[in-house]
Amino acid sequence: MSRPKYFTATEVSAHNTACDLWVSFLGKVWDLSPLMEQFKGDVLLQPIIECAGKDISHWFDPKTKDILTHVDPMTNCVKYYTPRGRFVHVPPNCPSTTWANDFGRPWWKDATYEVGLLTAKSRWIRIINTLTVQEQKLEVCTEETLAEILQRYLRYNSHASSYTWKHDGALLDMSKTLSENGMPDEDEEFYRCRMDRDLFTPSICLYFNDDLTEF
Repeated sequence: MSRPKYFTATEVSAHNTACDLWVSFLGKVWDLSPLMEQFKGDVLLQPIIECAGKDISHWFDPKTKDILTHVDPMTNCVKYYTPRGRFVHVPPNCPSTTWANDFGRPWWKDATYEVGLLTAKSRWIRIINTLTVQEQKLEVCTEETLAEILQRYLRYNSHASSYTWKHDGALLDMSKTLSENGMPDEDEEFYRCRMDRDLFTPSICLYFNDDLTEF
């Protein structure tokens, strides 16, 4: 099976409009743009639109993976807990002839909306092209391999695969993560020592090979 794609919270937050709407919850990233188009103009979209680009894990029970519930004080029945207001696929509090429950799986249980996983933690690195002396700072996911980080870097250098990647003079294994390549995340240590982590961003040096490759 192919590896899932990881996203940073910054990447999710960039999709924050009704036409391009992503959210994250319980460690996964969801593209709800098709849902927005399907129910365009429906007032039940408003609570979701208000949280576009954000993490909404607090809407869910981590054990059941379902919307949080509570006992309705008026009916003493268990209902979905939606303090921001009822949204798409959440049934009304009382029986209604306008409620159509033939939609199948609610959107929060429909894997077709999933686009990847939310990183447990992101980190910053510097990539230095020793041929052109250009430097690029990238926010990456701690779970990503160097090969996946290379894919992020392609937007700045389409020939990135034609370089040898090294750190402190050592050849990097592109199938492993930064930590597995001897580049641990030291943010907590910097915080404990009251040091500015931005002054100690780890760097990767790229050395040009002769076999020019373009994507």
